[in-house]
Amino acid sequence: MLIKKIIKNKKNNLLEEKIFNYSLQDVAEPQLYRDIFDYKHVPKIIFNNRQVPMSMPENIWITDTTFRDGQQSTSPFTVEQILELFKLMHRLGGKKGIIRQSEFFIYSEKDRKAARACMDLGYEFPEVTSWIRANKSDFQLVKEMGMKETGILVSCSDYHIFKKMNLTRSQALDKYLGTVKDALSAGIKPRCHFEDITRADFYGFVVPFATELMKLSKESGIPIKVRACDTMGFGVNFVGAALPRSVPGIIYGLHHYAEVPSEMLEWHGHNDFYKVVTNATTAWLYGCSSVNCSLLGIGERTGNCPLEAMAIEYASLKGTSDGMDYTAITDIANYFEKEIGYVIPPRTPFVGRSFNSTRAGIHADGMLKDEEIYNIFDTKKLLNRPMHVSINNTSGLAGIAYWINEYYELPEGHKIEKSHPIVAKVKALVDAEYAGGRCSVMGDDELDSMLMQCDKEFHKKLLVFAE
Repeated sequence: MLIKKIIKNKKNNLLEEKIFNYSLQDVAEPQLYRDIFDYKHVPKIIFNNRQVPMSMPENIWITDTTFRDGQQSTSPFTVEQILELFKLMHRLGGKKGIIRQSEFFIYSEKDRKAARACMDLGYEFPEVTSWIRANKSDFQLVKEMGMKETGILVSCSDYHIFKKMNLTRSQALDKYLGTVKDALSAGIKPRCHFEDITRADFYGFVVPFATELMKLSKESGIPIKVRACDTMGFGVNFVGAALPRSVPGIIYGLHHYAEVPSEMLEWHGHNDFYKVVTNATTAWLYGCSSVNCSLLGIGERTGNCPLEAMAIEYASLKGTSDGMDYTAITDIANYFEKEIGYVIPPRTPFVGRSFNSTRAGIHADGMLKDEEIYNIFDTKKLLNRPMHVSINNTSGLAGIAYWINEYYELPEGHKIEKSHPIVAKVKALVDAEYAGGRCSVMGDDELDSMLMQCDKEFHKKLLVFAE
């Protein structure tokens, strides 16, 4: 039986009806939502036109899973690489610790060594946390590491409960609660990872389970976090979308019906349907304080939410970067490519080599007049990434002029226009290359040689500014 209660919402000062006592529905057959996920076709997005209010918490932040979920998709990082990336992440997060935590595997000696090395840095943020399976033996590892919080895998869809673990819902609930109690008795803060929440029976399992966790939290006095894991990327942010895929519905329901405080709510998404950033933002907007990300979005299959994307999104929503050092984003990208050998797709926002680059002559012409016309923000100031023009057969005089100004770092008063004679001479050589069948973009060294070939004295003058 559902119990209704009238309460006053402290945020909007309205009397609201709250429904309590969603009990576990221990079904005999798994609820697989075959009308949505029939597996033979693209999953359907169902609407019921029910809307919930946006209610972004006063404080929102980012957590990291680069060294846990992210590392599962790449060649293993060395301890030194993890330490360096952790330092860069600390710098990016700033003094206020907008990047609040970073989670680690702790099963191998190398994983434990990396976690200890990061803990030994003494940073307040990101806090080093762990991830374990839902069994008692894993807690010994957490205790030995001296960590205050650990993530615990608590799969919540019937796909996992019935088909992977061969349990009933009540058996799964008992198993999970037992593990959480073990954590509490050890004085460790549990972070419960509700795996596959976007295919789970929300009112039949998710809410009753989260409600039991909140009861344990009150009894123990230890905060228990709920991480809503969109494991397969099925979540959607559309207004009026139905559960189990509705991100607003999931966050509102956990907060409103299971009474999970915003600061104990976390969203973890994957990018299988290109929605990972918008879904993370939506989680913030509807009452989730924390979004879980990885550097460059690395992770299983299509990857996790890119941490650098949410660092920028934070400023978009809050109107301030709150002290984050965005130039660290460029240093992180460079480290991945130069030290780790990871290839970043060139058009990846904020970190790809071409994200603020153009080859179009008409764009370059606008940039010569004012780069703000074709740049998303001052990328040189915020990211230490000046705009760039790649030269090919469509770049025109304007593109070559912009390249000269940028490559030789010419100051104001010395920048050249597209009407300068040297520009036409270089363009003639470029055009000859493509007339001869060239298809690739011109390299900076090639263009530098061409300019020297056209006018050695002028080239010497340019080098003075570049030194």
